Amino acid sequence: MINYPSSKLPDVGTSIFTVMSALANEHKALNLSQGFPDFNCPEPLINLVTKYMQEGFNQYAPMHGMPQLRHKISLRIEKLYGYLPNPDTEITVTSGATEALNAAITAVVKPGDEVVVLEPCYDSYAPVIRLCGGSPIYVPLALPDFSVDWDQVKKRLSPRTRMIIINTPHNPTGAVMTRQDMDTLANLLDGSDILVLSDEVYEHMVFDGQQHYSALQHPQLRVRSFVVSSFGKTYHTTGWKVGYTIAPPQLTNELRKMHQFITFCTATPFQLAIADFMDQEGHYLGLPDFYQAKRDFFVEQLQQSRFELTPSAGTYFQLAKYSGISNEYDLDFAKRLTTETGVAAIPVSAFYHDKTDNKYLRFCFAKSEETLKAAGEKLAKL
Repeated sequence: MINYPSSKLPDVGTSIFTVMSALANEHKALNLSQGFPDFNCPEPLINLVTKYMQEGFNQYAPMHGMPQLRHKISLRIEKLYGYLPNPDTEITVTSGATEALNAAITAVVKPGDEVVVLEPCYDSYAPVIRLCGGSPIYVPLALPDFSVDWDQVKKRLSPRTRMIIINTPHNPTGAVMTRQDMDTLANLLDGSDILVLSDEVYEHMVFDGQQHYSALQHPQLRVRSFVVSSFGKTYHTTGWKVGYTIAPPQLTNELRKMHQFITFCTATPFQLAIADFMDQEGHYLGLPDFYQAKRDFFVEQLQQSRFELTPSAGTYFQLAKYSGISNEYDLDFAKRLTTETGVAAIPVSAFYHDKTDNKYLRFCFAKSEETLKAAGEKLAKL
């Protein structure tokens, strides 16, 4: 008998996204759980990938990313946020945002360090912190708007705090941090060596005339931050796994040490195609209106239902409270909704370390109107 080593993450099972998508497939349910569009990316972008593949750009890219793409990212950041990062020393192309988050955390978190995590939160943060020997320090977002309680954050900071992770626009709640939030965070960290990991993958999906405020726009935060974004979200290409990180040169140097041993590099033809397509500014500039229309359409479909909801401020997710329908634990309700009603969603307890249940489900509205209408009809019958 082989005495296998004990698990490094004994309490971590299969991702809730995988579980709910598999359940949706099994029961042929409408999948509003996992965050991916059910429509295709722009055809010119596909044509560009094909072009570069046919031209022979099918070998390793430079470890830190194709120079054409890093240059285009730099120019866009300057246009959006008024800061021109050095494409050679501050920008790293990664195999999706999840790899970028992993590399950033791994680069700086050591055994005994603490990392402040605002929850509910994306499920990859805490496992990586723990694998590094660090401790996640959880601070709950304030209900009902899921805003940051900065007084609570301040209370949880300690001499062992290495990093705080923020996410705006926020997955799963759709909340958007304001400039005042960023100012408060900067003041809170002033005089410390605490770093910031700013997950901004939904930066182009902010609604109702609001603006995304990036850590890159705040000089005091920029010098201590890893800022992560995702082309998968922006160009409807989640399966391509292309993201990037912007950080000061010293932090970028440490991140690249991790990146080179996680994935080394990201697919060459995808990088070149995206670099060319970035000239089509109408696409990303049109995303707020594009996704707000989908949000509004989905919310309208649920007006006759017993779900309670406040329209999402950002991302392509909508929370819906179901306490008027059932008192079931949210995972149980989500599974029953999938198997009996034919609509799959994500239980928000999955985004809490202690599985806190506030009777919310997260629905993805990055879907066709046909899908959203069909889902609304089913949900309105509950």
